[in-house]
Amino acid sequence: MLSTAYVTGSPNWIDLGTPDLDAAGFFYGRLFGWEFASAGPEAGGYGMFRLDGRTVAAGMTVPADRAPAGWSVYFQTPDIDATAEAVERNGGTVLYQPMDVFDQGRMAVFTDPAGAGFSAWQPRKNTGLDVVGDPGTLCWLELYTPEPDSVLSFYSTVLGWESSTMPLPDGSGAYTLIRPGGSDPEAAFAGAVPLTADPSERDLGAFWLPYFAVTDCDAAVTTAQELGGEIRMPPTTMEGVGRFARLADPAGARFAVLRGVEQR
Repeated sequence: MLSTAYVTGSPNWIDLGTPDLDAAGFFYGRLFGWEFASAGPEAGGYGMFRLDGRTVAAGMTVPADRAPAGWSVYFQTPDIDATAEAVERNGGTVLYQPMDVFDQGRMAVFTDPAGAGFSAWQPRKNTGLDVVGDPGTLCWLELYTPEPDSVLSFYSTVLGWESSTMPLPDGSGAYTLIRPGGSDPEAAFAGAVPLTADPSERDLGAFWLPYFAVTDCDAAVTTAQELGGEIRMPPTTMEGVGRFARLADPAGARFAVLRGVEQR
């Protein structure tokens, strides 16, 4: 499960690039109760989404002709420059070279060998999100990719991840769980899913999908649809996991909501 006890390889930040940040703030504010706070004029419009005063995500304006709206996930690294070098050596692409973000930390933006975008964050003053796993916050990730085993080998080399499999409750196959290197299986923070498993996503290429926790999956889906969002997969119940749905916000950024079951 996700934790704010961030270690190498764990997700420690997430931000939204969208053509209309005010509209996004309204949508996610109504859906999750978030409030947007600008990081100041020197940050170029970048700012934080907060819930009860705690940072749960961030956002920035990205013109539609520059890139489609989407969520970006950051993974912790102790050395962003070494991570960038490892990405290039192992078949990934460095889209934005390592850079300082004031005194907050250092970041870089990449794609993995299958084309899924991801970022890395080397903490300084900003160690990561204030809260995860609570309603209205990041609670899980999924990597949709053509060949999970191949791309997970890349991430293992670059970020030190380990993986394991668990049988799906319906007996239809197995689910690949991802966790930081050297951690227990309970520290899994993501799953890897073959693109072929979902025809609705197959033509969109590899991508990372964030899940946000909710107290009522069906109510969240209804609210998202009323606010102009798209239902990409209707609410579904999975034994031992909970009830979840995949959505897109009005600008097209994909995400999911999950009402998880209590884990014993």
